[in-house]
Amino acid sequence: MNSIKHLLYNYLISLGLSEPISEFLNMLALAIVLIIIVLIVDFIIRKILIQVFTRFASKTKTNFDDLLIANKVPRNIAHVIPLLIMLEFMPIVLTDFGYYENIVEKSLKVFSILLTLWIVRSVLNAIKDYFKTLPKLKDKPIDSYIQVFMIFAWVIGIFSAIAIITGIAFIHFITGLGAASAVIILIFKDTILGFVASIQVSINNMVHIGDWITFEKYGADGDVIEINLATVKVQNFDKTITTIPTYALISDSFKNWRGMVNSEGRRIKRSLSIKLNSVRYLSKNEVDELKNIQLITSYLEKRQNDIDSYNNSHNINKELPLNGRNLTNLGVFRKYAQTYLENHSAINKNMMIMVRQLAPTTQGIPLEIYAFSTDKRWENYEYIMADIFDHLIAATPFFNLEIYELPTGSSFMNK
Repeated sequence: MNSIKHLLYNYLISLGLSEPISEFLNMLALAIVLIIIVLIVDFIIRKILIQVFTRFASKTKTNFDDLLIANKVPRNIAHVIPLLIMLEFMPIVLTDFGYYENIVEKSLKVFSILLTLWIVRSVLNAIKDYFKTLPKLKDKPIDSYIQVFMIFAWVIGIFSAIAIITGIAFIHFITGLGAASAVIILIFKDTILGFVASIQVSINNMVHIGDWITFEKYGADGDVIEINLATVKVQNFDKTITTIPTYALISDSFKNWRGMVNSEGRRIKRSLSIKLNSVRYLSKNEVDELKNIQLITSYLEKRQNDIDSYNNSHNINKELPLNGRNLTNLGVFRKYAQTYLENHSAINKNMMIMVRQLAPTTQGIPLEIYAFSTDKRWENYEYIMADIFDHLIAATPFFNLEIYELPTGSSFMNK
C-alpha cells in the first residue's frame, strides 16, 4: 500500500522535482483517480439499484415500491457505497497532508450525516404518499407526523455534525445543551404547539383533509387541502388559499360541516317577516275561498267543522270575530307552508320539517322555515331554498298577508 501511495511521488523525485511539488502532484493524481473511480461506481450502482427496484415493483401488487422509486430512494441509497470508498481511501490520498486529511475526513463524515438524512426523508415521503392512498388514513394529518420525525432527525443530525466539527463527544455535546433548553423551547415554540395540536386534532377526530370548515377569525370558508405541523391550508370557495396555524384549531372556535355532509340532508333555516297589521281573523266566506287551495282543503274543512262545533256548543256570539275560536290568515298560511314543505320533492321527509312563528320584532312577525334538503351540493341547495321562498313569497297575497320591507321613496308617493 505504501508503494501505491508514493508511486508517482518516487517517479517525480527521480525526475528531479522538489519534494513539496512531488507530494502535491502525487496527491492530485491520486485524488483524480479516486474521484473517477467513485463516479463510475456511483453510476453503476445507481443504475443497478434503479433497475432492480423497477423490476421488483412491476411484479408486486402494492404501489409502495413504486412510490419508493418516485421519491428517489434507490438513487439516494446508491450514494452510500461511493461515500464509503471515499472515507476509506481519502486518508491514502492525503497521506502527506495530515492537516487537510483531518478537514476532509470531517467534511465527509458531515456529508454522510446529510446523506443519511436525505435517505430518511425520501423514505418518509414514500411512506407518506403510500398512507395517503389508504382509505383509512388518507384524511389523517400524516404530513404533521412526518414533519415532526424529520425535525427530530435534523436536530440530531445537526448536533452530530457540530460534534464532529468541534471534536466534542456527542453525548457531552447533548449534555451541554441542557443549559440552553429554555432557548431551544422558545425557538421551537410553534413547532411544539403544532405537534401537540396535530395529535389532538387526530385523536379527537376534529378535522380531516377534505372537510369543509368555516373559520371566521382567519376568513376561511372552504375545504381543507393540507394539514401539516405548523399550518392548515384551506381552499376557499373563491379558490383562494387561507393558511391557519394548526394550534388555532384547538385554541379557537371554528365550524366543521362534516356532520352535515355525512347526514341525509342539508338544513334550510330562513324566515319571512310578516307585517303585523296584515294579520287578522278570517270570515266564513274567506275560509270557503281558501278551500280552493288544494294543499289545505281537507285541513280547512276539518278545522272549520271543529271550530263551528265548539262555538255552537258554547253558545259563542260570533257577531264579534274575537269571541270563541277562529281561524287567522297567518295560521292558515303557516299550515299551508308546512304542507307545501311536506310535499316538496327536494325536502327530506325523514328529517325535521317545521314552520314556526318567532317572537314579533320591529320588522314584523318572523315565520321561520326549518327543513332539510336531500341535495347537499351548494348550488343545488341554494336553488332549492330559493324555489321554496319564491313560492311562499308569491303565495302570501292569497292569504291577505303582507311581507315587511323597509319603506323606499316610492312608498311615499301618491297613488
